[in-house]
Amino acid sequence: MAEARQHPALTVLNGKGKMFNKILIANRGEIACRVIKTCRQMGIRTVAVYSEADRDALHTLQADDAVCLGPAPSVQSYLAIEKVLEACRESGAEAVHPGYGFLSENAVFAERLSEAGITFIGPSPHAIRSMGDKITSKKLAEAAGVNTIPGYADVIESPERAVEIAREIGYPVMLKASAGGGGKGMRIARNDDECRDGFQRATNEARSAFGDERVFLEKLIEEPRHIEIQVLADQHGNVIHLGERECSLQRRHQKVIEEAPSPFLDTATRAAMGEQAVALARAVDYESAGTVEFIVDSDRNFYFLEMNTRLQVEHPVTEFVTGLDLVELMIRIAAGEALPLSQPDVRLDGWAIEARVYAEDPARGFLPSVGRLVRYLPPPISDAVRVDTGVYEGGEVSMHYDPMIAKVITHGSTRDDAIAQMREALNEFYVRGVSHNISFLAAVVEQARFQEGRLSTNMIAEEFPNGFDPSDKVHGDPVQLIVVATSIHRRYMDRAAGISGQLPGYERKVSDHWVVVINGTHVPVEVRSIAGGHEVIHEGRAHKIVSDWQFGQPLFVCTIDGRQYCLQIERRNMTYRLFHWGSQVDLMVLTPRAAELLACMPVKEPPDVSRYLLSPMPGLLTQLDAEEGREVRSGQDLAVVEAMKMENVLRAERDGKIAKILAAVGETLSVNQPILEYE
Repeated sequence: MAEARQHPALTVLNGKGKMFNKILIANRGEIACRVIKTCRQMGIRTVAVYSEADRDALHTLQADDAVCLGPAPSVQSYLAIEKVLEACRESGAEAVHPGYGFLSENAVFAERLSEAGITFIGPSPHAIRSMGDKITSKKLAEAAGVNTIPGYADVIESPERAVEIAREIGYPVMLKASAGGGGKGMRIARNDDECRDGFQRATNEARSAFGDERVFLEKLIEEPRHIEIQVLADQHGNVIHLGERECSLQRRHQKVIEEAPSPFLDTATRAAMGEQAVALARAVDYESAGTVEFIVDSDRNFYFLEMNTRLQVEHPVTEFVTGLDLVELMIRIAAGEALPLSQPDVRLDGWAIEARVYAEDPARGFLPSVGRLVRYLPPPISDAVRVDTGVYEGGEVSMHYDPMIAKVITHGSTRDDAIAQMREALNEFYVRGVSHNISFLAAVVEQARFQEGRLSTNMIAEEFPNGFDPSDKVHGDPVQLIVVATSIHRRYMDRAAGISGQLPGYERKVSDHWVVVINGTHVPVEVRSIAGGHEVIHEGRAHKIVSDWQFGQPLFVCTIDGRQYCLQIERRNMTYRLFHWGSQVDLMVLTPRAAELLACMPVKEPPDVSRYLLSPMPGLLTQLDAEEGREVRSGQDLAVVEAMKMENVLRAERDGKIAKILAAVGETLSVNQPILEYE
């Protein structure tokens, strides 16, 4: 990955603490690899811990030492405190960096490390407990003078009590797990029925994900922005903030694209939010890196949401605009050093954007995808492009953990520059073997609303109400695709015409006239060979395409009429599938006669599966509210499938009677596995 530009002050060591010789990273995936990289630059040896499923994972291979914790389930490996402590003793690690997730905000873990004489690279157990409980943290924030959202800050005992409180506050409301995070244990309710159901679902998810079923309730801020402040605090009483990150682009409360700074904040609001974030950090005697999250309304009123007592997934955008290595600063603070800079030293340079690449299928409701990465070609890194990852080509995306593949971070002198870098980086990011969301990310970046900075946490739901299928997205310049497909096809035909052993006088001749079939439309073109490429004539206009592309390369880099493009290509028999700007387009390049005959071919209809309730994802069938012979109504809850600790409710899509039950509660389901059949 590209290096964060270093702030000059980082070269000054002004603390008396002794630097660690060996650090254990109590995590996996891209964040473990991220911490390993900084440790290596600091001359610190690293210890990876891994489950049996991660024996060949990238973080396991990159660390100086590695210790197996146990079986694949997190509770038996990455969440097993005793096993991590034993790994520390076995490896001789002097400190532990927890990354994010798993044990990163576990106060008991921090205490056990301290008791064992091992440094926890993070805040104190007191700060973790205070900020980890949303109810307690809200009360502390109010006492520290931080703006808070109107709501009920105590535990709610029952669905009916939740309804009473919601009526008092006024709908819409948000039900939240007190120990929640990452969108788990959160439900929006706009009426009594949704409040009762949301309370039950939030409680169940909270119990499953956090072992803590407590739920509280807040007023829902309409058209909100999610903006967070990065803070740093040392053991000497110094506390600063590093500006904000705009994290409003979310899907089901999960962040998708983040940026720094925010295109919405003005100088006064930024300063006020920073001051309140610092005040909250001081109120809990905070040490290390932390993030204070705010909800901001359309009038720039901001309200405390929560404080994350750890490194954030989106920390690279802050590193890009400040030139600071947050992991290094966390390590130095834990070693007893004072912060090497004060608030006036913090300078923001340009703009940075991060996009999270996940193994998930946008065309299937963003369901997780698992399997082997048959091809993995990230965009090339540079001063403007950084890729943080924990995978490699040939490795696997496991069903046991978060399906993140990588994070793409781009930087520019302006927001438009950073967006342009991101567009090209996503075009160049080639992944095959698992479904992924790269096309979706590219489509979001292409949105006019995104480019104008008109963001909110509702934007993705509003702009993509029916989900996203790259084959349905209309490309902004179909002529470009026609020119590329024609040039590629002509290369294949010219190669085929050069086959040896042809009968003299009857050699194969390649025509200059073709018909491109795109989205059911037949487009006649003429193509001629020129130096380094072709001239494609479309509707009377000649387009010059030049490329040094070689057969078999998955990326087609070219210039069309002097402008550079990069497209992903797949050749599937007679079809060329092109990926660009979030679009997936299939084209055929045929002779005029073949195109004429194609128009006469019948269209094969897909199989009818409407008689079945299918599992949309791999997961555990935890609930089945159906019996053979029972009448059901459209919209009625039939089953619950749990995947990635999230409950997914499957409902009847039509009225009917259940003919047969095909799966049992407790069964692990595969994608499209039938659960029941209608008559």
